[in-house]
Amino acid sequence: MKKKIIIFISIGILIFTLLIIYLLYLFNYIPHKMYNNEYFNIKTYTSNIDKDNDGIDDQTDILNSVREYIGTKPKYKSKYYASGYPDDEYGVCTDVVANGLKGAGYDLMELVNEDIINNKENYNIDTIDKNIDFRRVQNLKVYFENNSISLTTDIYDLEEWQGGDIVIFQNHIGIISNNRNKNGVTFVIHHANPYQRYYEEDILESRNDIVGHYRIS
Repeated sequence: MKKKIIIFISIGILIFTLLIIYLLYLFNYIPHKMYNNEYFNIKTYTSNIDKDNDGIDDQTDILNSVREYIGTKPKYKSKYYASGYPDDEYGVCTDVVANGLKGAGYDLMELVNEDIINNKENYNIDTIDKNIDFRRVQNLKVYFENNSISLTTDIYDLEEWQGGDIVIFQNHIGIISNNRNKNGVTFVIHHANPYQRYYEEDILESRNDIVGHYRIS
């Protein structure tokens, strides 16, 4: 009887351990293996536009700039900045996108503000505030819907998802990575909460709230 109890306890511990490992993997606390476009015979998209004339196409420039931004390891905190762009060690999801575009020559603060002024009826805004409007997901959804290329939200249409694209969820936003999971679905570079371990994560297959997928044109 004692031996059976020990075996039962051991099996329980094993199952519990495997469950913990699974949950850690599911929530990206354990890194997922990454694959590139070449592995799936997917042609990497490059833009024919170089907004800031630095010799790097916009699509690549956005991706490079995003990686440079997350390399600073910003901490998650929602704050208001009189300068618009965060000027300290903090940030939120929209700052990932804003900094990626800024590095490619697109000042999202100015662009969104101009679009709101010219098309206020499209935005659910009572008082325009240039310093914060471009850092709200719902405003960016409207802006990108009207000012960029709208692409598929089917994550398994693999070739249509390319590093440097923008993905918008119900209350979140990020930049598409040039890395993919074992199914060919792209990773997302984003900043979701203070407990996030990695900025580049395999999350698309676990979300059912994608509302937009865009490419700068």
